Amino acid sequence: RTLNSGQSCIAAKRFIVHESIADAFAEAMVAEMRKLRVGDPLDSATDVGPLARADLRDDLHDQVERSVQAGAKLLTGGRAIESPGFFYEPAVLDRVTMGMAAFDEETFGPVAAIIRASDDDEAIELANRSAFGLGASVWSRDVDHAERLTPRIDSGMVFVNEIVKSDPRLPFGGVKDSGYGRELSNIGIREFTNVKTVWVNNRA
Repeated sequence: RTLNSGQSCIAAKRFIVHESIADAFAEAMVAEMRKLRVGDPLDSATDVGPLARADLRDDLHDQVERSVQAGAKLLTGGRAIESPGFFYEPAVLDRVTMGMAAFDEETFGPVAAIIRASDDDEAIELANRSAFGLGASVWSRDVDHAERLTPRIDSGMVFVNEIVKSDPRLPFGGVKDSGYGRELSNIGIREFTNVKTVWVNNRA
């Protein structure tokens, strides 16, 4: 979630978790977020650098505040750090639901939204209730079961037990408001070509 300070199109934003493990998941995520060192991106000891611009940090904080006002629980972080640069304290929002900014909008920074689901069907419904569809990942101890869920997820890329990433061998791209077409792989190469049709009638 914090790759490039959370400013990555394929970094996970929404974490849809079965309610039976949601409390433990939230506790573990908070613990990991609090370990992160925010600071100079040129320092090898830094985990999270600044956001690109002041307005982006302001927008991110506004999304967090609106989500909390709508009923989300801020478990850690969620404030601008007063120092040169546009730093933001990594945040975890719990009990995020549809209609909240952290659910409906893209949070482009170090903010994780935990969404609770009662079963697979609800989890997939929540995953698909998004205007975006670039990447998704399914995590489970039962890999076969996780793989069976992948066709039901409206996303250009679905990874199982792995974070979404780009690879020159694999087509990269999304659906819905995340765009159309693909780059990378042999499919992506064809996106940058013009196909010529030639029809020659029988000369006989």
